[in-house]
Amino acid sequence: MTPRRLLAAAALTPALLLLPAPTATAADTPGAAVTAPATLDTLSRFFARDGAVTRAAAHPRIEGPAVPVRVLSPDFVAGRAGAPVARVEFHAAGAVSSDGQKASVWTARQGANGWQVVNIATGDDEIRYAREGARRLPGGTVFREPQIDAWYVHKGSRVLPLDEDAIRAVGARGATLAAYRERVAAAYGDKLPGTAYARKGAAGGYGGPASGPAARPDARPAPAVAAAGDRTGLPSALTGAAALCAVTLALTGAWRLHRHRRD
Repeated sequence: MTPRRLLAAAALTPALLLLPAPTATAADTPGAAVTAPATLDTLSRFFARDGAVTRAAAHPRIEGPAVPVRVLSPDFVAGRAGAPVARVEFHAAGAVSSDGQKASVWTARQGANGWQVVNIATGDDEIRYAREGARRLPGGTVFREPQIDAWYVHKGSRVLPLDEDAIRAVGARGATLAAYRERVAAAYGDKLPGTAYARKGAAGGYGGPASGPAARPDARPAPAVAAAGDRTGLPSALTGAAALCAVTLALTGAWRLHRHRRD
């Protein structure tokens, strides 16, 4: 694992390398969106961006099905009765180039336009942790706590860590669901929608219903792709896609952005 870089939104945004948007394709499923010819063409450019392989030689392929990617739910943090620990924010599928580079292709439902590719990120965190969670706790729910870039798997009353950040948060043996909720409530309870923190516009607060997938505008069905290894979904204004600006708040927790670069 290479050293972590802590990135503020203002510092990260200028560093993004933007790729032209793929042709908008209305797909009925996440799998159809990621295997569309326009997506594969964009992946060729993505893998060729640093000159490691040429666009013509990249020959990207999609490996396995798209998986739902869940993040810590504000409703759970707020202690709302019956709220699940996490909610689905997007789907991700793994892509591999001819020289072994890996990427995660993110798709989200864009209203009447069906499923669309909204971001491509380096590495395969989403797919890898889904597999690891299934191994550690079969039948469990894998989710990410984006504020500290920690991955967990939850089932019943157990929350187990899947990476180093999660181990630092809950210990190597994990925590009970009740203990985990106490921790996240203490950490983020004052940053939920409607709090003074959110009202004053401090990095958007936690990211509530207005920044979730259901509220993403459908007017820009084919946003440009952030191709600089951005795991936070931060193309925002640079791509001209207001939808991705909203995704940023929902996925990152906004006030504390972390990014891992893994070998």
